[in-house]
Amino acid sequence: MSNKPKLTLGSWLTFLFRRQLPLESETTVFILVNACDIYMTWILLSHGGFVESNPIARFFLDHWGQKGFVGFKFAVVAFVCVLTQIIALKRVDVARRVLQLGTLVVMIVVIYSAMLMYRHGLMQ
Repeated sequence: MSNKPKLTLGSWLTFLFRRQLPLESETTVFILVNACDIYMTWILLSHGGFVESNPIARFFLDHWGQKGFVGFKFAVVAFVCVLTQIIALKRVDVARRVLQLGTLVVMIVVIYSAMLMYRHGLMQ
C-alpha cells in the first residue's frame, strides 16, 4: 500500500481556495487597469464618433452590443488572470512578467483613451 495522501474534491478545493494566490498585487493592478480601459472605451463608444480598434472586440460589440463587448473584455481579463496563476505554480517570474507586460500595454491604451476624452471634451 502507498502512503500517498488521497486526493479528494475537498482537498483539491482547499488547495485552490484556502491559500494565498501568487502575484496578488500584480493581478489586482492588471484587473484595475483593464477595468479603466473598459470604462473609458464604454464612454467613448457611447458618445459616438469613436470605433473599437480591436477587430475581435468590435465583432462582439457589433453582434451583442456594449454588454457583449464588456463581457468579452472581462472574459479575456479572467482568462489572463487564470493563465498567469497556472504559470505561477511553476514559474512565478514568467507569470509576473506576463502580468506586467499586459498591464503596460493596457495602460498605454488607457492613456490614449484619456487623451481622446480630453480632446473631445468628455473629461472634466
